[in-house]
Amino acid sequence: MHARFLPKPHRFVYRIFMLAVDLDELPALDRRLHLFSFNGTNFYSVREADFLPTSEPLHNTSGDSLQAPSATKLSSLKTRVLAFLSARGVDLGAGGRVELVTLPRILGCLFNPVSFYFCYDRTGTCVASIAEVTNTFHEMKLFFLGPQTRGASAFHLRTPKNFYVSPYSDVDVDFDFNLRVPSEKLSVQIDDYVGVNHTLTSTLAGPARPLTDTTLAWFLFKYPLLTLRVITLIHWHALLLHLKKIPWFAKAARTADQRDLYRPHASISRHHLTPPHHE
Repeated sequence: MHARFLPKPHRFVYRIFMLAVDLDELPALDRRLHLFSFNGTNFYSVREADFLPTSEPLHNTSGDSLQAPSATKLSSLKTRVLAFLSARGVDLGAGGRVELVTLPRILGCLFNPVSFYFCYDRTGTCVASIAEVTNTFHEMKLFFLGPQTRGASAFHLRTPKNFYVSPYSDVDVDFDFNLRVPSEKLSVQIDDYVGVNHTLTSTLAGPARPLTDTTLAWFLFKYPLLTLRVITLIHWHALLLHLKKIPWFAKAARTADQRDLYRPHASISRHHLTPPHHE
């Protein structure tokens, strides 16, 4: 569900599904499921290269940003997650596990507006979470919710966005994350604030289902061409907001305020100044 409050109301709800998988179990799922592949191609697939690109350069870093230099391009996704956590003082210890909640590739196609990593220590306690946000320019930004953000049942963090997610939300607003630790239900919420003004809320909520070939086959019919549908709905509602005359913000207008992101688009990564030319 997305609900915009300011400057004009706009709300929509649609159904999707997401995978919730233990990163250590991905190879076994590849062997067990006929419709799912790990680092391969199938009706559904998860490829490690699609996630957490911490071996790549970080664009326009802020003073308090951290990288995980021990994670290389050939590292497994879990190794990259552990390196990312370690750079921020979190050690899951032996037996620690990472649960990824994400949209899979469907027929090889991928678009992930947001993925979540829930990180458990050796006692089974969820001690940290990572929200990986991707925009339609395929830029990615990671938001870390450490032990200090953990409440009784959820992680909560309000932090500057400094990221271009929508032309109808400026880059200098705050993200307010409320991520409940998954159990039999998923419940996450991300709000936008401009100062004290609550401008937008986005939620994902739903019950767990067993990850079986039967479930995956049914979802091919229940959620046909889901990746294409998500992208189409994003652009459809952008058109509706335009027709409502909601102010929009050009991506290239505030390049300096788009910070700590991976895979920068040419609109912010190219040089805008050219040296003087002498005849």
